[in-house]
Amino acid sequence: MQLDYGIDIGGTKIELIACDATLEVRHRQRIDTPHDYAAFLDAIIGLIRGTDALLGQPARAVGIGLPGVVDRATGLQLSANVPALTGRTVGRDLRERLGRPLRFGNDLQCFALSEAHGGAADGQPSMFGAILGTGAGGGYCVEGRLVSGYNGIAGEWGHWSVAAHLLAKHGLPVIDCACGLRGCVERYVSGGGLAMIHRHLGGADIDAASLIARAGQGDALAMQALDVHRDLLGHALASLILAVDPHVIVLGGGLSKDERLYRELPAAISAHLFTGVRVPPILPPVFGDAGGARGAALLARQHDPIS
Repeated sequence: MQLDYGIDIGGTKIELIACDATLEVRHRQRIDTPHDYAAFLDAIIGLIRGTDALLGQPARAVGIGLPGVVDRATGLQLSANVPALTGRTVGRDLRERLGRPLRFGNDLQCFALSEAHGGAADGQPSMFGAILGTGAGGGYCVEGRLVSGYNGIAGEWGHWSVAAHLLAKHGLPVIDCACGLRGCVERYVSGGGLAMIHRHLGGADIDAASLIARAGQGDALAMQALDVHRDLLGHALASLILAVDPHVIVLGGGLSKDERLYRELPAAISAHLFTGVRVPPILPPVFGDAGGARGAALLARQHDPIS
């Protein structure tokens, strides 16, 4: 039986799964993410070779979901939430050390790919996986294939700019983003963005999960923060619909667990669309955080993503 490996690299954990042709997981292993680059390379290589030995044969293909993006001109890893990888030629170094082909995507794109195959968007002509967690990003799939784009960053909607009239409407400041731009959507619609909105309105410094819980208990300020957040998120997703018009949007990340989003977000999106444009289904993920490694395994067996 030939198996494909999918590896999901996170800030604290690295997960490898070995999948058969039906995507049934035959082996799963997790290790801590090393903080040193040399140790990181050794860990990935050891994980792959150790799994080969355990299963009695090498993988047919290996897909790896990396955090951040890759500069296609230099091969350097950028904006990674694993600091040891930033500025490193991770793909080239792993290929040279292992002496075998590897396929790479970012972790957000792997989430989308997983949900397009057996997940919430299974069988859809196109889908967008929108992550709302520590940051905001995603991936776009057409006919089950990942669209990567010219720079490999298709789906980075979190680094569009929030409309100036919305910042003025809600009295919000223009905030610097770690990407080097200002006023990025991510800084307002991520979990940290929701918490920032609450603080800006005069609320306590609490995390998004606690804020959502307070809103559920009728806390007026928490409810106001969610209203502002939903308006900003609605505008961002309306812009996404106007840009790529996906047949379905699947939410991921910590904020995707808020059931009210699925009831209230369609109207918030529609408010920013012109007459006659319908909001596609907004759905919760089937695989959630477990989709990263599964998506990487899918990436391993697919042809090159659509550029």
